[in-house]
Amino acid sequence: MARALAIWSVLVALLVAESASAATLALYNRCPETVWPGIQPSAGKEVLSRGGMQLSPNHAASIRLPTGWSGRVWGRQGCKFDAAGRGRCATGDCGGALYCNGAGGAPPATLAEVTLASVPTAQDFYDVSLVDGYNIPIAMTPYHGKGANCVPAGCVSDLNRVCPAGLAVRDGKSVVGCRSACAARNGPMRQCQHPILEIVVVPYFCAPCDVL
Repeated sequence: MARALAIWSVLVALLVAESASAATLALYNRCPETVWPGIQPSAGKEVLSRGGMQLSPNHAASIRLPTGWSGRVWGRQGCKFDAAGRGRCATGDCGGALYCNGAGGAPPATLAEVTLASVPTAQDFYDVSLVDGYNIPIAMTPYHGKGANCVPAGCVSDLNRVCPAGLAVRDGKSVVGCRSACAARNGPMRQCQHPILEIVVVPYFCAPCDVL
């Protein structure tokens, strides 16, 4: 998949209206091959863009996020779908469908997570997480946020190249993902405080954002 700085980037442009905050999620595929972003809302939140799409190399898509929306975005790779949108992905698959429609991605998958404020005076939170393992590099950048904590988050190294054999997920001879140690041994979280790749980036937070 992508190497070094040839990354699939998740860029978040945060906006604020007079009465409530809003945001745009801009997805840029900087990988040399097609990526199929999956989007899963948190419980009770709206499903956006039917939960998935196809994004060709060097192409972008933008999604308007409702006030107070929260959820996760991940990249699926090695996907093949028929005309009806049925098929499978080598990593991040969401039930064999192009449109995830609220379903999550199968680990391993690098996650970008967003929690938007429900009122203009509150803060927005975002992070990039490897709690479900790793499949492709993701970078996440806020725009028009205020405060020292409005900084990029991400995991842009190719961890598949250094994934231990016992955690590696292969598609043919190629390593396409790296499972978390907890997932590999199906252990409860209390037994997995410091396993390999069981990493969650501490959430960043931003004050209300300027209007574009």
